[in-house]
Amino acid sequence: MPLTLTLTGPRLALAATAAVLAVGAPTAYAALDGDGPRPAAATATDSRGEPYVETHLFFGTARPDGGPAVTDRQFMRFVDTEVTPGFPDGLTIQQGRGQWKDGTGTIERERSYELILLYPAAEAQRRGRLIEEIRSDYEKKFAQESVGRLDDRARVDF
Repeated sequence: MPLTLTLTGPRLALAATAAVLAVGAPTAYAALDGDGPRPAAATATDSRGEPYVETHLFFGTARPDGGPAVTDRQFMRFVDTEVTPGFPDGLTIQQGRGQWKDGTGTIERERSYELILLYPAAEAQRRGRLIEEIRSDYEKKFAQESVGRLDDRARVDF
């Protein structure tokens, strides 16, 4: 369920809630089962794959100044020029609909994109800087208040 989030004020609370429900809940429930014997399947998958970071970026398309929304073509051109050079091994883009409550209490709804990036945990610092540049560039280019970011640790096997 992709959300477009601006992480200020009430939006920060919404982002935290979405992160816990969308990503943290399955992990939390698995952790609750840690006292008893572990099933063989869970043990076998725990060691599979390499440590990675999974980053989700949430891009809104509506412009706060009332200008035209970011088009699919504009977004894909942005991905091609600003994201792909730093993440050439691959990425995933999902379209969605997002909503958030603005500073005046109005619920804003817009078409959005969720960009999912996977990269080795050992590269987290360098890749994190690239991701912050991507966020900043999108905010400036398309007059956005922010681009939401969610990071989680993962074990990845290709």
